[in-house]
Amino acid sequence: METDIDILLARAGEAAGGLTDAGDPSWREGLGVLLDSLTGDARLDGIGEAAAETSITGHLTNRLKVIDWHDRHPELADTPVEAPIFLIGLPRTGTTALSHLLSADPTNRSLLSWEAGDSVPPPTTDGYRDDPRFVAAMEAPNMLDLINPEFKAIHFDPPDMPIECAVVLAQHFTSLIYPTIYNVEGYRQWLFEADHRPAYRYHRQLLQVLQSRCPGRWQLKSPIHLVDPWALDETYPDARYVLTHRDPVKVTASVLSLVRSLTGTFTDHDFTDYIVATWPETIGTLLDRQSAFRDDLVAAGKGDAFIDVAYADLVADPTATVGSIYDRLGTPLSTAGETAMRAHAAAHPQGAHGTHSYSLEEFGLTAGALTERFADYTSRYRAYLEPQR
Repeated sequence: METDIDILLARAGEAAGGLTDAGDPSWREGLGVLLDSLTGDARLDGIGEAAAETSITGHLTNRLKVIDWHDRHPELADTPVEAPIFLIGLPRTGTTALSHLLSADPTNRSLLSWEAGDSVPPPTTDGYRDDPRFVAAMEAPNMLDLINPEFKAIHFDPPDMPIECAVVLAQHFTSLIYPTIYNVEGYRQWLFEADHRPAYRYHRQLLQVLQSRCPGRWQLKSPIHLVDPWALDETYPDARYVLTHRDPVKVTASVLSLVRSLTGTFTDHDFTDYIVATWPETIGTLLDRQSAFRDDLVAAGKGDAFIDVAYADLVADPTATVGSIYDRLGTPLSTAGETAMRAHAAAHPQGAHGTHSYSLEEFGLTAGALTERFADYTSRYRAYLEPQR
């Protein structure tokens, strides 16, 4: 695969109609570390190399377009992204299902994959569902589904439902999405020490573009925000944060299964031992940062920014759980919104794409050590966690 940043940028520039300015150059550091890790750690097969290069080029292409649109519409820099809602619970705690459910409410503005990856020109409210990019996304085959059909039972983002902010942050090459797709240990280590503020400034630029012709209250999600939630809050100081809670031992087993399945799509090497060695501690670090972030905001008088949701409640009664979130937000769920959400929940039951079976035992782990590692989190949020068996 191509590893020269300037060659990749030139290719993206050609795809973007000759653009050359990618904005704040700090993105180059993350891409350089990523390329080194892809070639030195990931042991990609042919599909993996093609997928990585295509993804990187696509991220650069959209970045060029977003920066150019801002340059030609400088007034966007002063437009606020008002009181966004971020779902920032751990992976496998219902954040995807909750985001999909919230997107059914027409008063919310969600981020779909087609507009996150092809943001210019920004979509319009009236033409959103007729936009050729949306139509093309709905008609295009799901490539991951074709090469790894079993993954759909683990995680699935259809083109007409929200995508994670991880995709936007990846356009600054500062995103945990990469270690989730490829086994890039060098990049993973760099990511947890990196300055994420430039990536969030770009994130805001992209949202400013998208909301300029299709406004609304953003509801956004990604567990990846827990890598540096302080940078997120600095960028969006009036944001509200929904924390979804589930037994972290069960979360770990599910995450290990997801990462092994997804990364296994792009390599012939068995990375199970590596995944077991790194991902439980990655989850522990995300929980540590979540707790520290909340403590800091409480100390700053912003404790009301957080809304806690039990995964078990979300599964048992999705719409009622969302209603309680709206009550905390101070904007009661409308009759139209509730009707739309109930219809969505009925049409998309849990397990609609198959059953995701997983266990700690298949990874040679037991609950004991994990329980100790996650003790601070479980003691804080015991009321929101399902009983351990």
